[in-house]
Amino acid sequence: MSCSDQLAFAPPGVIREQQQLLLKQHMAYLAEHSIFYQRMAREHGLDLHDVRCYDDLTALPFTTKADLEQWGDEFLCIEERQIADICLTSGTTGLPVAFMQSRDDLERLAFNEYLAFSTAGLTADDRVLIAAAIDRCFMAGMAYFLGLKKIGATVIRGGSSSVAVVAQLIERFRPSALVGVPTLFLALAEILHKKGIDPCQCGVKRLVCIGEPVLDQSLNLSVLGERLKEKWQAEVHGTYASTEMAATFVDCSYGCGGHLPPELMLVEIVNEQGQRVAPGEVGEVVATPLQVTGMPLLRFKTGDVATLYTDPCECGRNSWRVGPVLGRKNQMLKYRGTTVYPPAIFAVLQELAEVQAFYIEVRDDYALSDQIRVVVGSRCPDLTAHHVEELLAARIRVKPEVVIQDVDAVRSQTLQEDKRKPVTFFDYRTS
Repeated sequence: MSCSDQLAFAPPGVIREQQQLLLKQHMAYLAEHSIFYQRMAREHGLDLHDVRCYDDLTALPFTTKADLEQWGDEFLCIEERQIADICLTSGTTGLPVAFMQSRDDLERLAFNEYLAFSTAGLTADDRVLIAAAIDRCFMAGMAYFLGLKKIGATVIRGGSSSVAVVAQLIERFRPSALVGVPTLFLALAEILHKKGIDPCQCGVKRLVCIGEPVLDQSLNLSVLGERLKEKWQAEVHGTYASTEMAATFVDCSYGCGGHLPPELMLVEIVNEQGQRVAPGEVGEVVATPLQVTGMPLLRFKTGDVATLYTDPCECGRNSWRVGPVLGRKNQMLKYRGTTVYPPAIFAVLQELAEVQAFYIEVRDDYALSDQIRVVVGSRCPDLTAHHVEELLAARIRVKPEVVIQDVDAVRSQTLQEDKRKPVTFFDYRTS
């Protein structure tokens, strides 16, 4: 994998040809090494070698999180002694899944993050603070370190377990870029302000945001993104990634959606019936990671709902882009004839400076509606539940129950030691 020639800048025809070659290699590798996909092909009367181009993928069934949980060992395509690293998924929507990586996979991971950070404008001249989990077998922090090392940047491995420690690292080492969860960046700005330090004067030029969208559906900075830009006076870049994909979509400086690394993944957007939708339409993200040797996947249904853009970007890249994740498919809420995803509610709450923390609880009500409870953490005595309810009704036509609580009480629910990002959605529905 060459760092000097990014396939994303090649003409669309060249990108398609290269992806077609990589897909053929991927299918041949699965046919030879993957017990799971060998069995899947037999059960469906398929020949994996018949898949030669992007459109041929539609003849294949999807791979799901349930498949990984049930048949994990059958996905492994290398010998035990060839395993170089074991990663665990975050377990946000179920049991954490173990992913075994070969040494080649780690090189691929480093190349992926090299492409991602390069797209965000980072260079060897940057000093980058990683404010993301670098322990507990999570892929993210390790991947960021490997990618930044490949770029040649200076890396500060701050982690995310203590906001106060990260703030001290910013004061002492003055990084030019931060990598982490957007709400953590807001908390950092708050801590720095309390210490009499203006975040704008700390030298941070770029915020690479993970785990939470910073663009809205129109590809403009969301309220959260605007608040980050205002507080830090820095360029804000959104990203989208997962352990299963082992690849990252990242916004360039034009902010038109996260660029797909075309040499590392094929992506589809499908509707409820599993059929592809046209570019610009909303659907579920389906990923086929390329050049993976440890546990390669085929048509993996991520559960994330987003939009695909296939037109060229002003930055010169011809790679496809994915818009901000609107929510997770299994977290869609039904409320009196309206459907809404939790991030839409969060975006409204982020408009309120008086709100420092929040989460949603959802329970069964009756067949056509969910019972939604929005718990808001605030230190402002003038903020009322009625005001928040009315704002939600005006913005997204949904008026759930709102409860105002102490900020620390809310954060005690959302900040969990075994999770790499805040837990803001609690689903108590039985079906």
